[in-house]
Amino acid sequence: MSLTLSPSQRRDWLRLARTGGVGPVLFAELLARYGEPGRALAALPQLAERAGRAAEIPSLAAIEAELAAGAALGAQLICSGEAAFPRALAALDPAPPVLWTRGDLALLNRPLVALVGARVASAAGQRFARGLAADLGAAGYGVVSGMARGIDGAAHEGALETGTVAVLGGGIDDIYPHEHRELYAQILDKGCVVAEQPPGRKAQARDFPRRNRIIAGLARAVVVVEAELRSGSLITARLAGEMGRDVLAVPGSPLDPRARGANDLIRQGAALCEGVDDVLRALETFGGFAAPEPAPFSHAASEDAADSRLVKRLAELLSPTPVSRDELIRATRAPPGEVAAALMELALAGQAELLPGGLAARA
Repeated sequence: MSLTLSPSQRRDWLRLARTGGVGPVLFAELLARYGEPGRALAALPQLAERAGRAAEIPSLAAIEAELAAGAALGAQLICSGEAAFPRALAALDPAPPVLWTRGDLALLNRPLVALVGARVASAAGQRFARGLAADLGAAGYGVVSGMARGIDGAAHEGALETGTVAVLGGGIDDIYPHEHRELYAQILDKGCVVAEQPPGRKAQARDFPRRNRIIAGLARAVVVVEAELRSGSLITARLAGEMGRDVLAVPGSPLDPRARGANDLIRQGAALCEGVDDVLRALETFGGFAAPEPAPFSHAASEDAADSRLVKRLAELLSPTPVSRDELIRATRAPPGEVAAALMELALAGQAELLPGGLAARA
């Protein structure tokens, strides 16, 4: 069963998703607490006031302008829970609240493999990525990547004829790097482009972890071709592992810094990838995506304020290292619902970050 949103509910859904400080986790918790996006929006000013700041809710005019900008591009907005939302992303906990898409939406529900790697990639690495993408296409798999320079671009090129999905860090019209304008046009013509951010938004550094989460979430496996030890590609690989996806890495020379990240992944247990057969072998055990049923909208809502002493205690317990909510419940001996409400207020105050997997950290 999928959600059917009225035009006003879709505007409220988008407005809640664009509210300052509301990421995917807090979005899901607000929906769970208040039953529907309109009731959550109505409650946010009081929640934010208790948290010591003003609610950063976009105006209805700003939301209408975003919808008009998307329509002018021929893009389609999909809300999580709707029938058109990709099944692989619907299985994430939590799913991205909204996606803008252009191109062939059917690709989003095809079997996909992510190919990621260094922006300043070697010629050999780009040749390998291009060839692996073509081989995966011949085997019936589409390729998803981030349309960056280097490995990403080569992967898209190799999969143009068989199906490729580009996930952007900025808006659906944010072509970066600029030399990929022609590649972007080719993907629009033959593949699909996806973005979580509003049309017209230029990608910022903080946007790329969310983009990488979508890349990993769409894929059944992630292959890292070249990556330095501190790179976005390794973030994508880590996220994929946390989601239960297979992670593979292409080994490289220890003399090349671009091979250190991939070699380290293999050292940590990633499968070695020397070609398409290694990927297909890893995918043989893929068990599918178990998407949760979206809850129907409820008219019930909890208006209880979080206990100020509990909020203060949780703020003291949080650190930059993520901790599970179960641990916070044990440490405070407070009921789970009260801990959830207090964490929500801390998140709205900008003092806490709510993370997937039931984790929380100091912001």
